Amino acid sequence: MKHPDLDVQWRAAEALASMGPSVFEILVDTLDSRSKDIRLGAIEALGDSRDPRAVVPLVPLLKDPDNEIRWEAALALGMLDNRDVIPPLRDALRDRDRFVREGAALSLERLSWVPEDHLEEAYLYCARQDWDALSHCGSLAILPLDIASRDKDPEIRLNAARTLGAMGGEEGIPLIYRHLRDPDDRVRWEAVRAAPKTGLPIRYIPRGLSKRPRVRKNPGVAAVLNLLLPGMGYLYLGRWWGVVLFQVDVYVTLWLFTHEGGMLTETVLLTVYILLALHAWYIARHLPDL
Repeated sequence: MKHPDLDVQWRAAEALASMGPSVFEILVDTLDSRSKDIRLGAIEALGDSRDPRAVVPLVPLLKDPDNEIRWEAALALGMLDNRDVIPPLRDALRDRDRFVREGAALSLERLSWVPEDHLEEAYLYCARQDWDALSHCGSLAILPLDIASRDKDPEIRLNAARTLGAMGGEEGIPLIYRHLRDPDDRVRWEAVRAAPKTGLPIRYIPRGLSKRPRVRKNPGVAAVLNLLLPGMGYLYLGRWWGVVLFQVDVYVTLWLFTHEGGMLTETVLLTVYILLALHAWYIARHLPDL
């Protein structure tokens, strides 16, 4: 299960699962391995084994610090065809990671689970990333969207902000404030568009945006890069042609020192580098802050 080829890893897990109850204890002991590949393979093998005893060692893995372990455990529990795993899988719909939530939703679907109330239904829609259905859940969607708005994946946060706009309602205002200070500019823009639909006065939007992380390029860094490595300051600012300028500078500098040399060449080059540094500083200072 540590083989670099994924196909070999899958076949190893399938082979272990096919050995029946005789390897159950070995697989359980392997869950404590220091190798993630081995742990993932053991979880997969326990799920494929359909052994009802696997419920006990697999359920605690839904709380593992590693999101891949939690995700694999959620999927494996659905393979056991044991309805005792429904409560922990239902709790996993509230996991902070989108993969774990989706894995729990798939397993619950495999087990023919039906939500007991509209709130659980909203959590299920969020886990499935069925944003259109979630937007029709009204105020019950706020709690699932609160989880989605904290997800590490900016696409999830973007869809959460978009769903808040589709829903409307003042209940979404606290989440809109969170999205306005999101580090991803697409999420912030979606929050700006959604804010009026939730009833948030537009005059409050700039204040919310002002709380975002500042990620504007540093003018001083751009200037120093262009002074020491002409063109790299432009590349730092996102100008692709900066690397072209860097190559041109290398060739021109080599040619000048080979054919001309002397103090005049050094003075000319230094003057050009200073001008490039000032230009990069100027561009960085005038980049939009939003």
